[in-house]
Amino acid sequence: MANVRTRFAPSPTGYMHIGNLRTALYTYLIAKKNNGTFILRIEDTDRGRLVEGATDVIYKTLRTCGLNWDEGPDIGGDYGPYIQSERMGMFKEYAEQLVEKGEAYYCFCDKSDDDADGEDKPLGVASMNRCGCRDLSCEEARAKREAGVPCVIRQRIPTEGTTTFHDEIYGDITVENADLDDQVLLKSDGMPTYNFANVVDDHTMAITHVVRGNEYLSSTPKYNLLYSAFGWEPPVYIHVEHIMKDAQHKLAKRDGDASFQDLIDKGYLKEAVLNYILLLGWAPKGEQEIYSLDEMIEAFDLSGISKSPAIFDALKLKAINAQYVRALPLEKFIEYAAPYVRQGCKREDIDMEVLCAMLQPRAELFTDIPAQLDFIDELPEYDLELYTSKKMKTNPETALVALRKILPVFEGLSDFSHDSVHDALFKLIETEGVKNGYMLWPLRIAVSGKLVTPGGGVELAVILGKDETVARIKKGIELLEKALG
Repeated sequence: MANVRTRFAPSPTGYMHIGNLRTALYTYLIAKKNNGTFILRIEDTDRGRLVEGATDVIYKTLRTCGLNWDEGPDIGGDYGPYIQSERMGMFKEYAEQLVEKGEAYYCFCDKSDDDADGEDKPLGVASMNRCGCRDLSCEEARAKREAGVPCVIRQRIPTEGTTTFHDEIYGDITVENADLDDQVLLKSDGMPTYNFANVVDDHTMAITHVVRGNEYLSSTPKYNLLYSAFGWEPPVYIHVEHIMKDAQHKLAKRDGDASFQDLIDKGYLKEAVLNYILLLGWAPKGEQEIYSLDEMIEAFDLSGISKSPAIFDALKLKAINAQYVRALPLEKFIEYAAPYVRQGCKREDIDMEVLCAMLQPRAELFTDIPAQLDFIDELPEYDLELYTSKKMKTNPETALVALRKILPVFEGLSDFSHDSVHDALFKLIETEGVKNGYMLWPLRIAVSGKLVTPGGGVELAVILGKDETVARIKKGIELLEKALG
């Protein structure tokens, strides 16, 4: 496919919702899969919804994810400007061309601007918005304009016949022209509506493929009638289904649903988030689920895009994130994990490398780390029933016996490294002729006071150090002796 040009055209109205990011990703992949050009265009003509700093959020998010654009506001290109508000001059000219062709008309009705950027009705649902202004002669319309009567320019939709368009996901779709609105193209203040600006910008930027949510399916017949009126070639359309929070409700920016930055702040890796978003509505041909960006480009195919809504599954995202976290080189894991370790553990003598080597094989989210380490600074109060484990066949009585045997062994160690502690403990287990859990379970409970820990008894003992480990074992013995009498 030659000269493929795709665009991501967000409005700077807040954070980067994951639905927006998925559109950006698919748009990027289509371009790169076909050795094409990926364009960033900022659509900022809805001035009432603009949020200060939102454009910078768009730049930062795309760059963080590696979705680098070939043309855009900050780097330029042959089809600029790439900020819609800087392209205002052309829209009035194009709208007036349509009036001259008889494909649009001046509308002087009160409150015509009220429906200028309204939501389109679903396909197949009649929604008439036509008026007597369609039938005004050129002289009558000119007289009203010269008299200063406010007006908009509306698209003149045929009242009979049908319009057919093709979508790469949904195939050919045909609608009755009688069911289409005479949409506003140019508002009374001279500003273009979203739909009109979209068509003009896409054509003048030579966009070949358009990826967008399927809520725009109902606008597409009107888009194509505009392309036809101008004698332009319409782009290839790829309408994608919604991302849902559950079977009934779609994720929505207005409801504060997940943004990219929210997920990063919750401890997810950017690579994992992007990988998961890829799979929200697209299915690979094989069993592979973990993809680098280069692998995404190689594997992506429009045939994998689903017609069914995708459900945002936090557990699936967490599982994918866990694979990325556990695959990190240890030094990189330490870089990410260190701030969270410091939140959960204030001791300065902790060996960060040893602790992180213990954390990484079980890590899913970095934000889970602080709660896993709250026992290090201070042994919490704990229920002695924690010493009971049916699987390990232990209880408070057997735990007391085990801790009494472990204590002198640990006290006698001059080297409290992992290998030394491990070898000494397992030698004791062999000597006593007991199962591993008989010793390891009580040790873990005594030194942590927790049922679930990031490592086993040996690892925890090494992290805590000899003095603290011995003190906690003595504390466990004391509590058990007092309880058992």
